Amino acid sequence: MDLKLPPLGEGVDSGTVVGILVKEGDQINKGQGVIELETGKAVAPVPASASGKVTKILVSVGDKISVGAPIISIGESVGAPAAAKPAPAAKPAPAKAAAPRAAAPVEEEPVEAIEEPAEDGPEPASSPTIRRLTRELGINLRKIRGSENGGRIIMADVRAYIARLQQQAARPAAAPGAPSIRSAAPAPQIDFSKWGQIAKKPMTPLRKVISQRMSESWAAVPRVTQFDEADITLVTELRKKYAEAYDKKGARLTLTSFALRIVADALKKHPVFNTSLDETNNEVIWKEYFNIGMAVDTDQGLIVPVLRDADKKDIVTLSKELNDLALKTRDRKVSMDELQGGTFTISNQGGIGGAHFTPIINRPEVAILGIGRGLMKPVVRDGKIEPRLMLPLALSYDHRVIDGGSAVRFMLELVAGFEKFDEASVKI
Repeated sequence: MDLKLPPLGEGVDSGTVVGILVKEGDQINKGQGVIELETGKAVAPVPASASGKVTKILVSVGDKISVGAPIISIGESVGAPAAAKPAPAAKPAPAKAAAPRAAAPVEEEPVEAIEEPAEDGPEPASSPTIRRLTRELGINLRKIRGSENGGRIIMADVRAYIARLQQQAARPAAAPGAPSIRSAAPAPQIDFSKWGQIAKKPMTPLRKVISQRMSESWAAVPRVTQFDEADITLVTELRKKYAEAYDKKGARLTLTSFALRIVADALKKHPVFNTSLDETNNEVIWKEYFNIGMAVDTDQGLIVPVLRDADKKDIVTLSKELNDLALKTRDRKVSMDELQGGTFTISNQGGIGGAHFTPIINRPEVAILGIGRGLMKPVVRDGKIEPRLMLPLALSYDHRVIDGGSAVRFMLELVAGFEKFDEASVKI
């Protein structure tokens, strides 16, 4: 029998094979990982749906496969008794209709522009059941790509085709006169080798996702970036004072640890920065939970895992979870669930020497905070010039939801949070 790619999660119907965990002749058990699949920004093992001996690997590293596609063939286990003829599967109960969602979250994969087969010519091979079903649904069988040998269409192919149609229909149409994300003409093809030696490298699946998301955000969101600086001399002293105690607890106390607490507190006081805009229904979604995304710089590109309920956790817990999540992300072991549900994002470039920058909003969030490198500067305090460690801050926000006055007040709240941080909050 062939083991097929199982459903991958909401909004995800395909991925790229980045690793094969078994080889022909291996004995595998149900639930054992057989391939590693990259879906969007996550890499996860795909478990076997049955036990047996691997007789053939049906995919290769680099293949892009969809739900229902065969991945390996297995035979009967060596020495295992003959399997009894399976009883007919019970007819599945009709799925409960899902409640309509207000806005498509940023974690959903973009609907791919899949080139469909020609609508004329002979019908591809399929079973009588599938031919009858597609006739009743009014679907041209020639428009479905078959995943079996010779292009034969199976039920999984029909489901995948319908799922793509549903995704496309669910996407809100652009308002009249609104800029199209893909309206810009592609750059002209240039033979760069005329001027010297070149090398071509294909974009990785992760880089394609990042490119798509950034283009969507840039085209759809009218953004403004508010700049300021915060005196972090006190926070730096507190970090040095308690760093050893945190290390003993298995937590690494960093500037980002403080930033998480400060941002979570500020969001509760200024909840408009924790919202999302439902562009279809022209509604603002006010969230009563505070899940902060942390931009992590990896070898493959920028990935944003999410720290959930940041407002309910002390700095020790936040520091532990931040470190663990960053390590998992850099090892590409972060799960799809850990990349979803964010309400606000922090991008800290200070560790690699960045200063002020204009971070791009992580849709469907409405704001993002950029943090740069702290620098010692001369500052006037009480009529005297003193050396103080100053932290550059950059707050990008969606001007459709947030006004400039609100942005200034939120930024001042952040600055005060760094400059007047309560030592009791960091004590163990």
